[in-house]
Amino acid sequence: MTLGIDIGFIKLILAHAAAVHGLPVKVEPVDLARIALKRLGLVGKGHQRDRRPTQDELDRLVAHFDANPRQIAPVGQIIRFAVATAKRQEEICKARWSDVDTRTRMLLIRDRKDPRNKNGNNQRIPLFAATGYDAWEIVEDQLAKRSNDDDRIFPFNHRSVGTAFRRGCADLNIHDLHFHDLRHEGTSRLFEAGFTIEQVALVTGHKDWKMLKRYTHLKPEALHAVLANRAA
Repeated sequence: MTLGIDIGFIKLILAHAAAVHGLPVKVEPVDLARIALKRLGLVGKGHQRDRRPTQDELDRLVAHFDANPRQIAPVGQIIRFAVATAKRQEEICKARWSDVDTRTRMLLIRDRKDPRNKNGNNQRIPLFAATGYDAWEIVEDQLAKRSNDDDRIFPFNHRSVGTAFRRGCADLNIHDLHFHDLRHEGTSRLFEAGFTIEQVALVTGHKDWKMLKRYTHLKPEALHAVLANRAA
């Protein structure tokens, strides 16, 4: 996949040189090179992860961190919050109290990751209990434990949280589970709860169906709950 991205950059540079600077270069050889590399199996689509944690794995991880008195960061709470909000690891550790609207139970995420806009991509998301974990309840619990003037809800380095998560998975023999898979899990649970693509995107920040589709590895058992929600 990296090679394919590099070829795309080369083509972009050559096209810019020809169109803007009038240099006598052609982009056709790049297209031919891409075709040749595809046939050789050197360029192709990246492998998309479809790993979803089981509820047992989530319960074991949360219990593992909650029972560890030496664990400074509340990784158990952060795991719950990740599934509840489908937020990225770094977004969780950057979330601020000053961006929480207690009246509407909304949270403003600043500069959310977007390949088209690096800055200013702010988004308000609901803090609710649609995925099996109650995001608002978690926020209230964190507020009750707040003991300093740090404006962050989870005032911890996101890399340290990731390291603790990996260590916890290793301790519990939970294989091939990444922290980012929790965002995947939260997104999938929103679909399983019966939300539409447009509604899920209001939580996850995805801009279109193609970007969102890779997170929708739904469990067929969830169709019972979707039907029940529609009948209610």
